[in-house]
Amino acid sequence: MGRRTVLLIAAVVVAALGVTLIFLYVSGIQRRANDDAELLQILVATETIPAGTTAGQAQEDGFLEQQEIPAGFFPPGGLSDITPIADQVALAPIFMGSQIMAQQFGQPSESSTLSIPKDKLAVSVQLGDPNRVAGFVVPGAEVAVFVTLPAGTDQGDKTQVLLTAAEVIGVGPSTVTTQTTATDQGQTVQEEISRAILTLALTQKEAQQLIQAQSQGTLYFGLLNEDSKVTPGGATTNDNLFR
Repeated sequence: MGRRTVLLIAAVVVAALGVTLIFLYVSGIQRRANDDAELLQILVATETIPAGTTAGQAQEDGFLEQQEIPAGFFPPGGLSDITPIADQVALAPIFMGSQIMAQQFGQPSESSTLSIPKDKLAVSVQLGDPNRVAGFVVPGAEVAVFVTLPAGTDQGDKTQVLLTAAEVIGVGPSTVTTQTTATDQGQTVQEEISRAILTLALTQKEAQQLIQAQSQGTLYFGLLNEDSKVTPGGATTNDNLFR
């Protein structure tokens, strides 16, 4: 085989290899373009979402909407619906136009910022599980506050509505404390009680009422829904308990 023939064959092989590489390169570009051209739904904030707001509340308030973006630009942790984070709270303010990602939300105890409504102040109380509706109270919920004043206080022995409606803006982690009580036989009994700190948004007058009531008696929260009806007054005492 002559030298010219060998060079010709080599040129053909190199040309074929070049065509193959070009084809693979173009195919890769086309594949990435097709991937980017695929549109996916992602949630976007239409208003600034304050820290401490649950994803469910943000959606209910109309602060979230779905928008389409190319698949290639879908961020890690991006969400197309709130199902995984519905009961979680924004850990920091989420500004209008921001894409919603799972890492922006977490448990209320993880939030480093407390969102206080205008003209209100934040006041915290520590309650046991029964007193806080067995842990069903979450940030964004509304509660009625009841107080039981024991015999011997200025107001006597009674239970009454203290606040007909108050917004919960923070719920801390549960802690277990040991309480020692004495029985009628003079023995002492130790009991472990789960407690959590709950923070309410109140006016100055409501804050004073809550602080005074906690210092004098026992507080209970009642969880409200949109149809709940709570009216002030009408104290319950031992005398009218069954009336």
